[in-house]
Amino acid sequence: MEKHNENRLREGYERLLERLKDGANELTWENLQKDLDDAVEFEGELSEYTKDELALLRAWVERDLRDMRGYLGGTGRQVAEWLGIDLGYLSRRVSESLLSIADRSVVERERFDEDLEAARADYCEGEMAVPGKMACVHCDAEVTLERVQLLEPCHQCGSRYFSRMH
Repeated sequence: MEKHNENRLREGYERLLERLKDGANELTWENLQKDLDDAVEFEGELSEYTKDELALLRAWVERDLRDMRGYLGGTGRQVAEWLGIDLGYLSRRVSESLLSIADRSVVERERFDEDLEAARADYCEGEMAVPGKMACVHCDAEVTLERVQLLEPCHQCGSRYFSRMH
């Protein structure tokens, strides 16, 4: 690939990442796809790319973000570990974009974990419950209700969700 074309594609890739940095607050895969479509459309209007080049740019960015999100979600590790290099080697523009997208991925992961806990719970903080033993679905801390009362957040971890122990 000629040097001029390589530089054009690199610049386009970096601009796509930069546009994704400020995308939707809730980073679902569907929102990311829409943000990527919008960024590619904007890039197509801004620069002289062929449809094939735009399709390649989109595919490359999507591939890398899918891989990054899978790695971060599966391991709990950081962007630099996924890259295998010090972030200092990247341009400020690229590192800020990746970190922003990764931060939003972590938020999404926490929301997913909380939704999972809520699905396993029979009771939620603020609900009235009859006496008995409960367990926090997050940390398994035991809570004994001695009378009918409102559930408070877990005193161990602050979680809002409980199940009755049998």
